[in-house]
Amino acid sequence: MCGILAIIGKGKDEAAVQELSQRMSHRGPDERDVHVTEKGHYLAHERLSIIDLHTGKQPIQGTSTAWMVHNGEIYNHKELRNGILMDHSFRTTSDSEVIVHLYEKFGYDFCNYLDGMFAFVVIDGDDYIAGRDPLGVKPLYYGIDERGRMYFASEMKAIADQCKTFSTFPPGHYYTPDTGFVKYYQPKWEDETLAFEELDLKAIRETLSESVRKRLMSDVPIGVLLSGGLDSSLTSSIAARYMKDLGKPLHSFSIGLDADAPDAKAAKKVADFLGTEHHEIHFTIEQGIEILDKLIWHLETYDVTSVRASTPMYFLSKAITERGIKVVLSGEGADEIFGGYLYFRNAPSVMDFQKETIERVQKLFTADLLRADKSTMAHGLEARVPFLDKAFLELAIKIKPEEKMPQTYQGVEKYILRKAFDTPEHPYLPEEVLWRQKEQFSDGVGYNWIDTLIEYCASQVTDEEFEKAAELFPYNTPATKEAFFYRSIFHKHFPQTAAAQTVRKWIPKWQENQDPSGRANAAHVKADTAIASLKVDIPA
Repeated sequence: MCGILAIIGKGKDEAAVQELSQRMSHRGPDERDVHVTEKGHYLAHERLSIIDLHTGKQPIQGTSTAWMVHNGEIYNHKELRNGILMDHSFRTTSDSEVIVHLYEKFGYDFCNYLDGMFAFVVIDGDDYIAGRDPLGVKPLYYGIDERGRMYFASEMKAIADQCKTFSTFPPGHYYTPDTGFVKYYQPKWEDETLAFEELDLKAIRETLSESVRKRLMSDVPIGVLLSGGLDSSLTSSIAARYMKDLGKPLHSFSIGLDADAPDAKAAKKVADFLGTEHHEIHFTIEQGIEILDKLIWHLETYDVTSVRASTPMYFLSKAITERGIKVVLSGEGADEIFGGYLYFRNAPSVMDFQKETIERVQKLFTADLLRADKSTMAHGLEARVPFLDKAFLELAIKIKPEEKMPQTYQGVEKYILRKAFDTPEHPYLPEEVLWRQKEQFSDGVGYNWIDTLIEYCASQVTDEEFEKAAELFPYNTPATKEAFFYRSIFHKHFPQTAAAQTVRKWIPKWQENQDPSGRANAAHVKADTAIASLKVDIPA
């Protein structure tokens, strides 16, 4: 897990490249390096050492002229080394090195061999290829400066003031100067008409367990994010079983405003049940408000729900790294795959339900995955997401949608996921947690967090200022004072129109109040359907 920067084109000063790369030093606090290729191109790397702590420094050279930088983890790197790359000589034991060797063996068409999360750039002479993992678990941006040089970077802040145009690199694509963008990841589950597979609870259980197992690959201590919700509790439970077999302890971490926060209480029950070494972190609303400026600089978004949820995640990540943990498992993706958000129960039809799950998975890189990466990497912490394993996606999304819809099961969201792990003979979770109602993370840390945040933001924006919202921010105009406040901070750090255009707002469908809080849905046990009273407009 790292920060990468590549500049293809001559004439850039090496000291300037180092300065740009160091803007992402929080992503890689362990070591850094810059390589200038024979043709005058640049590769820079800010390293968080996870695999091969001693010889895995990047950029890494292939067998001859090709060099590469990579951010992420390749879980099948040993299989690749011992299989299709067995005729290659490797310089390190790093998982990253397989990328440059796959390029040398197959040319551009190799991304589908990779099982993991990744953003990479390989430069070979004047030729190059950049690629991003199937769903965009790892961030990547690209741009062009006034002299025609091409830039790639893990975070926008490294290139925004250098490029005349820049944008988000699309997930599941690679880019070369010869081909432009190529969509290499074309799964069958993207076609909603192919969702006709029969429900197999055992397959769900076994495939998710294997996904968790491979994500325990690490040469450093590993932990789990445990909110007390279904998704993080399941990944924690599976991980705890594997770690017990290995004779290793598992550290779990939760956060809330205090010990009475909904998530904190549920997480404590799960931790006691699993026997993890549990750490409960608290933060105050005042502390959360105080770091909003720095947080939005890290996040590179003004999306309301991303800011709300990233604040506790930011404090939690800091506490985790202070305890010596560098890798955590997280539960992102389950709500999108199984229609777990409360608004899904209002879907007009099974086909609408299926289309929405697919669209939410495809857009995860704009919201939950962005939040999960940047709020953790702000403190040099790597987050891994088992629910977004390629094999699990192919299995779960293609299940018949009528098996997933909450109406079918008395309003229980993610019913089939809960049922798959409802094994009384060898229970994975306490019954009350396994069947607990969906609680969105920014709500679960304590309802006062969002309520007070809305009030604070409103107090910082006058009516006169808000009336000029469309004039100040013609693109994606903020519809509430809270959104206006976040957008103003974002604009201070990233004033370019191109920067604003990288952001997508997360908005629930099929409910009257479109605030992203779960409590805005009438089905919530603590519903507050008047939260953030002004509606949020869905952008075209």
